[in-house]
Amino acid sequence: MEGSSKMSSPKGKKDDLYHVIHKVPSGDSPYVRAKHAQLVEKDPETAIVLFWKAINAGDRVDSALKDMAVVMKQLDRTGEAIEAVKSFRGLCSKQAQDSLDNVLIDLYKKCGKIEEQIDLLKRKLRLIYQGAAFNGRPTKTARSHGKKFQVSVTQETSRLLGNLGWAYMQKGNFMMAEVVYRKAQMIDPDSNKACNLGLCLIKQGRYEDARLVLEDVLESRLPGSDESRSRKRADELLMELRSMHPLPESFDQLGLDDDFVKGLEQLMNESGPVRSKRLPIFEEISQFRDQVAC
Repeated sequence: MEGSSKMSSPKGKKDDLYHVIHKVPSGDSPYVRAKHAQLVEKDPETAIVLFWKAINAGDRVDSALKDMAVVMKQLDRTGEAIEAVKSFRGLCSKQAQDSLDNVLIDLYKKCGKIEEQIDLLKRKLRLIYQGAAFNGRPTKTARSHGKKFQVSVTQETSRLLGNLGWAYMQKGNFMMAEVVYRKAQMIDPDSNKACNLGLCLIKQGRYEDARLVLEDVLESRLPGSDESRSRKRADELLMELRSMHPLPESFDQLGLDDDFVKGLEQLMNESGPVRSKRLPIFEEISQFRDQVAC
């Protein structure tokens, strides 16, 4: 009997292994049963019902609302997911608001709500400048596919600008997308945004500029250039480029967001006083200040 109180039973070890393998929490609460339905039973409809029960019962509301929105998106119930997040995010903690914004951006992208996506991306960029993002810290912990990693303000700013550029591309506003992508590349360059920038330039008939940008990818001058997906896309865009003849669009056709561009250009020439809440990254890229206020 000696030491028996400290020993785990074989059943306990088996249960622990089960939860690790299936990546579900232990217990019998509505949220736990919802995750079991989602991940083990592969029954998304039941999972949604149980996520609703978890939210109403106050059981892990932050996670329940985010997970339910993800499952709804998988079932093409995107509009319902958007309304759920907007209606119940007030029940969630302050720490969950940023990830809920990211869920909304993904949902807006899924159902083609471009204007809403642009507005939310600009608001998130504005929060970064004001020092309100990351709770004032220079990094935050993010999670992807069950793994945790650190994201810097620099990386997050560039990521948001990249998403904003993509949203402008969906509107056919390629000149605005170019402006945003160039700012993103100045902060944290990568091959994926370079390919998108190349496409923006092609759409404007600026073929030589596009060629130079795409060659940066193929000649491995940018992070991520060794990824086969980026190289393949750069190759395809260059092939498309070679088949074209210059046919520039007029500025009127581009539907340029004048105020936003003026804000970006003004920032490039501005050297205002240091703000106490400004994070270090914004001392390095002070030219972006008004961009997020447009």
